[in-house]
Amino acid sequence: MSGVVAVFGGRSEIGVAIATRLAGAASCVVLAVRPGTDAAVEADAVRAAGAERVEVVAFDADDVATHRGVVAGIEEWAGPIETAVLAFGVLGDQALAERDEAEVSRILHTDFVAQASLLTVLADVMRGRPATDRRRGSIVAFSSVAGVRVRRANYVYGSAKAGLDGFASGLADALHGSGVDLVIARPGFVIGRMTRGMKPAVFSSTADQVADAVVSRLRNGGAPVLWIPWQLRAMFSIAPVIPRAAWRRMPR
Repeated sequence: MSGVVAVFGGRSEIGVAIATRLAGAASCVVLAVRPGTDAAVEADAVRAAGAERVEVVAFDADDVATHRGVVAGIEEWAGPIETAVLAFGVLGDQALAERDEAEVSRILHTDFVAQASLLTVLADVMRGRPATDRRRGSIVAFSSVAGVRVRRANYVYGSAKAGLDGFASGLADALHGSGVDLVIARPGFVIGRMTRGMKPAVFSSTADQVADAVVSRLRNGGAPVLWIPWQLRAMFSIAPVIPRAAWRRMPR
């Protein structure tokens, strides 16, 4: 792999872990972070992994009107984005969301609307460029097993991921044969900053394990949907047939 690697959500543990694994072959790694955020530590980690050039740019995921301009700006001064990783998102406060519509809107906007917006921009930009060896670029979207069948314990976050999963699945079909590769990563519980203090679920992963799986898929190809770890595919294959009375008692 070569070219520009852009991580939208450039301070996320998974995003940085992916960037470090792609750094040695990238002409430039771009870490797109929330305006006013210090990403010096993350940029240093990517440089230490072998990146020739690392740039940090301001990116407000929730300001969807700016998405196309941010992507255009990156391509103007760094070159065409070969690999784009959408690593931003919020877990939200489920208890608050059950009584506060503003928290519901915040979660849905960041985890679904903003994701769908940026995916559309990236797919449009990549699809419109000349192909190199029949490839026009790769995009990584992070769905979740939380969206496969939404659970009562985190139904707001889960419904956002369900919407994103459906959107990304349809987009992947629309991109079939275009030379743009859309990877839909479906990790289970990821141990890290976002889930600190929570009890890990069965088949939990670390950010490094998620990054290893994503980078392997980018390099070697495969199906659009990537279950992390792979055992979750079998586990969730029976989710649709679990009685509702039992399902509503499932933990997050």
